[in-house]
Amino acid sequence: MSQPTTGSGTRTDDLSVTHGPGPVAGSTAGPARSDETVGQLLGQLTEQVSHLVRDEVQLAKMDLAAKGKKAGVGIGMFSGAGLLAFFGVGALVAAAIVALSAAVPAWLAAVIVAVVLFAVAGVLALMGKKEVQQATPPVPQAAVDGLKQDVQTVKEGFHR
Repeated sequence: MSQPTTGSGTRTDDLSVTHGPGPVAGSTAGPARSDETVGQLLGQLTEQVSHLVRDEVQLAKMDLAAKGKKAGVGIGMFSGAGLLAFFGVGALVAAAIVALSAAVPAWLAAVIVAVVLFAVAGVLALMGKKEVQQATPPVPQAAVDGLKQDVQTVKEGFHR
């Protein structure tokens, strides 16, 4: 049995909702349109619009749920990539220590690599602190300035 479709092309059995009264394709039951009053027609219109809105909301929910699943899978893959990259950096650090240990004792090579890593981390922390300070306070300053200007314009308009 084929299912009727909504205006958006989605089958009604996909939405698991019911449709209100109205003629079904191929049906001859029910009063003729000329016998219905304007009030009845308006009642049917509001009911059908209500059903249409509910169907569209249900479709939007289903669409968001599917997109949410895909986003979750994508975030999980990004997390896995980040974890593997972390281990890769650890392996590179170990390789740097082993390579440097050919010229100096192994303990000194490890200390040298650690000092370099801490220096890079310190520089990144200072740069990050500077960026955060520039971002505070977290007020949309352009919007606040625009709002102040609008208020000033309205005040000037009342004084004229």
